[in-house]
Amino acid sequence: MLTIEQLESFGVNTKEGLERCLNDEGFYLGLIPSALDRSAYDGLEKAIINHDLENAFEAAHALKGVLGNLALTPIYEPLSELTELLRARSDADYESLLKKVIEKRDALAAMM
Repeated sequence: MLTIEQLESFGVNTKEGLERCLNDEGFYLGLIPSALDRSAYDGLEKAIINHDLENAFEAAHALKGVLGNLALTPIYEPLSELTELLRARSDADYESLLKKVIEKRDALAAMM
């Protein structure tokens, strides 16, 4: 079972995340799996591969909200960068940025 200490060692701002969950540790920890649901990341990946920047932005923005609310900083930071580049429709290596997000997501999921 995932612990607050494991999350902290991973770089998660658990204090911030817990505050958003009224300091209910069980509730907070129970929300973490939903933030790591592979289907949301798969949708983002599919949109990026298909160069569908509108849907990629929508998917990234939704994930950013979930990750930010739970203060899952190691995943949130690269996803936030990706989201802002998608918002601006910048010429960027979206697949490389997505790879960083997925790597962090998979590392946290492996802790569970």
